[in-house]
Amino acid sequence: MPVSFSVIIPVYNGAATLARAIESVLGQSRPPSEVIVVDDGSTDETARIAAAYDRFIKYVRQPNAGVGAARNAGARIASAEWLAFLDADDWYYRDRLRWHAEWIERDAMLDFLTGDYEYRRADGGLIGRSMERTQSGRALLVKAKGGPQVVMEVTDFRAFVEDHFGDTHTLSVRRETFARLGGYPEGRAVCEDVHFLIRLCGQSTRVGVICEPLGVYLIHPKSATRSDPLRSQQLTVETLRSLPPLLRHASPQVRRGYRGRLRHARLNHAYALLRRGRRLEALAAVLPSVLESPGAAVLRDFASIARGCFQAME
Repeated sequence: MPVSFSVIIPVYNGAATLARAIESVLGQSRPPSEVIVVDDGSTDETARIAAAYDRFIKYVRQPNAGVGAARNAGARIASAEWLAFLDADDWYYRDRLRWHAEWIERDAMLDFLTGDYEYRRADGGLIGRSMERTQSGRALLVKAKGGPQVVMEVTDFRAFVEDHFGDTHTLSVRRETFARLGGYPEGRAVCEDVHFLIRLCGQSTRVGVICEPLGVYLIHPKSATRSDPLRSQQLTVETLRSLPPLLRHASPQVRRGYRGRLRHARLNHAYALLRRGRRLEALAAVLPSVLESPGAAVLRDFASIARGCFQAME
């Protein structure tokens, strides 16, 4: 039976890039059943840009509530069996949906699918590819032995959760699964995508990974994570700390990966504090990891921050 996709595009003041995102979905070699654009209270020309595609998309406008709420709103009105997402400043490559749809039709036991993507600058310059930048991605490329796809299993989840390579625009998930998990957390300015992905891994056993780039993630200085790095790191830690009650039934691999992810987030937060000269706060940022799981890696983190504090005092 043919697989159907609803593609959800959340947008906030994205008039400059929305048309490119929509065109990349409408131009798919395997077209989706529907394209849903959720305008999260834009104050620019977003509505006018969307109106030009009125015959091809469903346009929904809501008061500004954040990207998680916008994606969830789109999922609530979606009608296809599978959901795919695309932020308004990114874009799909032509075969993004086809790669996933054909694999799902061959293998109904996949819990969700993801894949490689490219990082590009605003001028179009290539920065790199996602899978080659992470330990989990490199391990799966080796496992794929040069092939275009590979199955990620529970034994691979620890590395993936700790440092994932597949971003929101490469994720394909059943609408039923998305609803059961409650969608993306709302009210979170950053890390809402990681929050959902970790919960999704917590109830999955087989994941399809396409080893070819499925789309582009645009790097620009105005993103939430780059315009205020310190606040972004602080909010990332806060978002991750809300996860343990939701992972009680997850595999040990997922829970270990989560602890590693939180450790890295605390360390990044501490470095951001050090750069602002807030030495005692930097030490306090990594101390919870020392108290919770005092292993060699955690002690190295604490020693690194301590050295940074002393060097700053010289």
